[in-house]
Amino acid sequence: MNLVFATNNLNKLKEVQTLVPQHIKLLSLKDIGCFEDVPETQTTIEGNAIQKAEYIKTHYGYNCFADDTGLEVEALNNEPGVFSARYAGEQRNAHDNMDLLLKNLSEKPNRNAQFKTVIALHLNGDIKTFTGLCKGEIMLKKTGNKGFGYDPIFKPLGHNQTFAEMSLDLKNTIGHRGKAIKQLMAFLNHF
Repeated sequence: MNLVFATNNLNKLKEVQTLVPQHIKLLSLKDIGCFEDVPETQTTIEGNAIQKAEYIKTHYGYNCFADDTGLEVEALNNEPGVFSARYAGEQRNAHDNMDLLLKNLSEKPNRNAQFKTVIALHLNGDIKTFTGLCKGEIMLKKTGNKGFGYDPIFKPLGHNQTFAEMSLDLKNTIGHRGKAIKQLMAFLNHF
């Protein structure tokens, strides 16, 4: 089965490729000739995932899945949430985003947060969503050089390392995207 993963984020693509069973051939946007920015204009993480999957199916005709992920911080009313990638501006710079988040949390004792990934699968005309959550806390400073996005400041519950200090295998086992992908793959194993 050929399936497009609707992302231009090579880090996400690398993470997901390690989780996909061999009977599914994962295609990137580049593989199908999609070089434009896929719209993400919805007000929820779920909405963005569905919008991206529908865009690829409508414009390119492929069965596909898309994800959207946000970091939800309790003390900031679940911000940055759907705006996680652009939290510090349209330049989408991870270090700027983390610096702004750490600044906004500097006077707040509650550091509880969660990553939320929603995957929307557009398969044979139907849309199904899968949600993965990873609860944890925001650290006081950046630690580690692996991963991407907010990984250097997020420490999952029950662990003493940030995502940026963990191996990719461990992150995929306990992380939000890995949990959502496992649900997706369990569903696809029936096809």
